[in-house]
Amino acid sequence: MSGVLALAACGDDGGGGSGSDTETSTTAATSSTSSTTDSPTTSTGSSSGAVDESSTGLGPEEAREEWPLLGCDPLVPSYCTAPFPSNVFTVEDESTASGRRVEMAQELIPADAGGNAALPEPWNELDGFSPGIAISTHFPALTPASLEASNVANAITVPRSLEDDSPTVLLNAATGERVPHWVDLDATGTDDAARMFMIRPAVRLDDATRYIVVIRDLLDDAGAPIPATEGFAALRDRTPSDDEAINGRRALYGDIFMHTTEAGIDRDTVQLAWDFTTSSSQNNTDWMVHMRDEALDLIGTDGPSYTITSVDDDWDNEGRILHRIFLEMEVPMYLDQAAPLSTLQFGDDGMPEPNGTAMFEVEILIPASAADTPVRPLQYGHGLLGAKEQIESGHFRPFIDDYGYALFGVDFIGFASDDELLIGAMLGNGSFHNFKQVIDRQHQGMLNSLVAMRLMLTSFANDPTYGALIDPSEGYYLGISQGGIYGPTYMALSTDIQRGTFGVPGMPYNVLLSRSVDFDVFFDILRASFPDSRDHMLMLNLAQMLWDRIEPTGYTPHLLGNTFPGTEPKDVLIRAAVGDHQVTTYGAHIMARSLGIPHLDTGVREVWGLDAEAGPVQGSAYVEYGFGLPPDPVENTPQRACDDPHGDIRSLDEARAQMDTFFRTGSIENTCTGGVCEFPELGRCK
Repeated sequence: MSGVLALAACGDDGGGGSGSDTETSTTAATSSTSSTTDSPTTSTGSSSGAVDESSTGLGPEEAREEWPLLGCDPLVPSYCTAPFPSNVFTVEDESTASGRRVEMAQELIPADAGGNAALPEPWNELDGFSPGIAISTHFPALTPASLEASNVANAITVPRSLEDDSPTVLLNAATGERVPHWVDLDATGTDDAARMFMIRPAVRLDDATRYIVVIRDLLDDAGAPIPATEGFAALRDRTPSDDEAINGRRALYGDIFMHTTEAGIDRDTVQLAWDFTTSSSQNNTDWMVHMRDEALDLIGTDGPSYTITSVDDDWDNEGRILHRIFLEMEVPMYLDQAAPLSTLQFGDDGMPEPNGTAMFEVEILIPASAADTPVRPLQYGHGLLGAKEQIESGHFRPFIDDYGYALFGVDFIGFASDDELLIGAMLGNGSFHNFKQVIDRQHQGMLNSLVAMRLMLTSFANDPTYGALIDPSEGYYLGISQGGIYGPTYMALSTDIQRGTFGVPGMPYNVLLSRSVDFDVFFDILRASFPDSRDHMLMLNLAQMLWDRIEPTGYTPHLLGNTFPGTEPKDVLIRAAVGDHQVTTYGAHIMARSLGIPHLDTGVREVWGLDAEAGPVQGSAYVEYGFGLPPDPVENTPQRACDDPHGDIRSLDEARAQMDTFFRTGSIENTCTGGVCEFPELGRCK
């Protein structure tokens, strides 16, 4: 990425560090190697830096990757689970692709007001932390005013994070590269002393990779540097400590400071530093890829069987829809039941195992134009906690009739309307470990989506009554809001289609949720059950770690290249509404930067990290539409000004023409008058 500083590499990628379930785990530090795979590098030697023994009484400083396994970390005594994520919450595990495994003690999971806490088991089967995680800690003396005075990068000044004197530095330990990011001081609460300090990567982190976090030069309200905690000062300054959790990391911090010195960081100025390892691609994607391959093989080339349950030929009084059809398709079932509170079933190989089959409903709208010319299937991914019936929205009918598409959808179970009460309950009653069930159900929901496209291109296209209306030569995907967010997952997994449009999407969810008006009701639940707002941010991080197995953070690296076996690279059109109240464009920027796609210049604004092109662009591109709203808040709160433009792009004639051209030709064009996609009248700002 332009502007990222490539520094001399030192140490390994963190995947090969050894450890154990005992108090301390050790491995020798290695010389630099750079790897593009998830396989950890192997420790081959050790390094140490000599210091003046008389000044510390501790002897020469060693440099080794050596992590104790801890509960509460005394580096940040003001909040038990800080800093987070951290390698001191992991152990060595040679069976994992990263070489490590998360091992969180019960005391690290916050308890609700009734004293109930989630169980750590769902997280302790992961082989690292999310590549989209909010890197978090706590400074009691830091306030919004003093953070601004500290001149950190915020959501609109990301390049600041790459400058030599940036107060926050995120280093890839294997390459020495600085990772672009911004800082949020949690604005969702009102207590200055309980605001989580969060470093948000502006681009998805690499898989199975060790990262080093450095924080320096933060100021308090008096303008003075915030002092390091006693524990960290002992590691930084090499002074004695009575705390074995500190002394057990002397060699580790020799290694950490070796990396930071190579990066040009003055050790004496550091207020806090630590390291963590991201999870592997295998950890995040193996279940879903296995389910896809096995289920489609079981279904066969003729497609899934189905039963038509209802047909309405007079549903649309405007004459745009020829048939509204509901059918039930048969899909291999990997859950113990189809209803909420279900879990994936596993075989002896550790992979999800079919539990027979189940019937899942599909809705299909066939436009009137199909009577003259067969229409191509267009799959719709519905919005937040929604349902397939969203395809009935009035704005879709003229589009599919004028341009010739059969629009169809399925409920994305796990995040559909019948999951909402379950999610609210687990946020409020200390059972947040059950969020794993939500993710399990989403695996089946994603499989159902893939099978629905296979149905439309095969068995339904051969239906004796309706098949002649379908052109199965190509199918396409259109996901909007939640459907756009999950678009990279669907497209990375699809073996049936080439092109997809993601409307008003973003990633990762831990960035999106606190910046979304849709999450207001869930924050109310959290506040009632967890008075400390730091717990809310930790829970979003814990959710993200499980979510990666199905949301785009796990799948963007496999969308345009490095594809899964038997899967072709895809072309995608990403479109965002500037000022969106529900899905922040900051998340859309992360998605686009992580994919490395160009920004089609629509005369709205520049986007850092994306190369602007006048177009047309062949293949994939990011496109923004403006609606006259003021700039988004830089803090982690929603945009609330004017009218929400979240649903406006889909209704624009210019956007419809752009999407149809992309689907049919792969060309992404600027279809706006004069090349400027500004529609302030829709924002209705006073």
